[in-house]
Amino acid sequence: MDAKFDALSPMNFSTASDNPLSPIDGISTIYNYGIDNNEEHPNFLVRRDSSTSVISQARSLQPDLAMIAPCPVSSPTLEFVLPVFSEFSDRPNRRALVDHFCNVLSHLIVFREESGNPFQQLVLPLSHRSSPIMNAIYALASAHMEYRGVETAEKSLYFHNRAIQGLARLIEQEGNVDKIELLAAIMLLVYYEVLVQRGRSSIVDGHLKGALTIMSSSQEESSPASLFLERAFRFYDVITALSLGSAPLSTAPAAGCLIPFPPLDAPVTSSLSNVDTLLGMATTLWPIMHRLSNLLSLKNDIGRAARDNHSSKSAVLRMEFETTSQAIETALTQWEPCLPPNIVVEDGVLRSSTGEEIPERLQLQSILHNALAYRHSAFVYLYRTIYGYPARREVVQKHAHLALIHCVETVTHRGPMGALLWPLFAAACEAVSAEDRTLAQRAFVGIDQRQGMTNIGQAWKIVQEVWARLDDMNDSDSPEIKDGDIWRKVSAEMGVNVVFG
Repeated sequence: MDAKFDALSPMNFSTASDNPLSPIDGISTIYNYGIDNNEEHPNFLVRRDSSTSVISQARSLQPDLAMIAPCPVSSPTLEFVLPVFSEFSDRPNRRALVDHFCNVLSHLIVFREESGNPFQQLVLPLSHRSSPIMNAIYALASAHMEYRGVETAEKSLYFHNRAIQGLARLIEQEGNVDKIELLAAIMLLVYYEVLVQRGRSSIVDGHLKGALTIMSSSQEESSPASLFLERAFRFYDVITALSLGSAPLSTAPAAGCLIPFPPLDAPVTSSLSNVDTLLGMATTLWPIMHRLSNLLSLKNDIGRAARDNHSSKSAVLRMEFETTSQAIETALTQWEPCLPPNIVVEDGVLRSSTGEEIPERLQLQSILHNALAYRHSAFVYLYRTIYGYPARREVVQKHAHLALIHCVETVTHRGPMGALLWPLFAAACEAVSAEDRTLAQRAFVGIDQRQGMTNIGQAWKIVQEVWARLDDMNDSDSPEIKDGDIWRKVSAEMGVNVVFG
């Protein structure tokens, strides 16, 4: 595997064309990344506290279901046109929020949608009979617009409070409630909390516990909606554990148990057939990531047992820790992304083994780089946070550099970036060379322009402070420089808990 992927010079990867694959590009940022961006973008929506432009690009893609975005229907007698999304609300500002959710936000958080967007196909229709889901959608869309500097008539916090109140009423119904409705409302609130990042709130973890309880108690047969929401839970369960240093709530899936979840009615022969809607090409990597996310909690348990003089417990835990960490390191070394059928990698470029053109080549190239970034950042996390290697150790710098290369290539090819923040942050925190820090800046600029979410800007501020502290630690024997959690100290001092999802 290493000969196939690691031996490739990062510079061999082709650069993307200038044609974006997504309608969502060029979203300006309020954070200063120290890099000039001279690209010109249409000035549809302008951030009021910035000299740069912010793009919403409403109506860039038509929603997938007729019930979600019906064509305007003319009355044969009155000759008027019904407002788009009028079936959701008679208030123009709320219809605008549904429009933003469908045509902007939902496209930013999936890897594939060749036959439709899963949030529009599976989640949005549930809102017709569920006010908590509808209010959670309003809250999420409004929060995203507010961060971009767009004035909204009703604030996201108002919708969030209404969604929470509605969710509480649903839970009080106990056995009389639709479990899919509960799960959808909770996962939308998870997305909201990750987006707004309010201080040191642990509410994301609380929502995930509620979601796990629902999934564990449900006796209903699996449906496309439940499978999709469970996949969203698995993503955030691992990312939250890696971000907060807690143990994941669920048990790790066995190797080979996770298979890519496609959009509804996706063609079987699609070149994206091995791409999961939320995990991309990292589907087979996720069981390893799950086990990795549990190691810090296990390491802390060893420390507590030692401090309490529980020597036998400490010895058992240490043996488990060493066995598991070595197995994870071996699994990461052996792992390689599962490419779609008839597609191979040649000189860092995806090509068809049959010689045919790959319609989604740039998108696939970006998704491949995203998965490889996860692999190398997992090594960084293992060596720095778990093993406690110094930041400047060669093996740490090697994988941090490769992860940053893949993050930049993900951005350059303008493919999906909704899951890129964790590998980018984990690698950027260990960047010590000017070259690697420039790569990190380029990647942060690209992902923030595309995604336009609060946690990206906060992550960048943490990275900058970590760099400043690393630069002040010239002595490699410094206790703090050997601490793989400098960024956690910085985050605590800033008073924030960032979930890198």
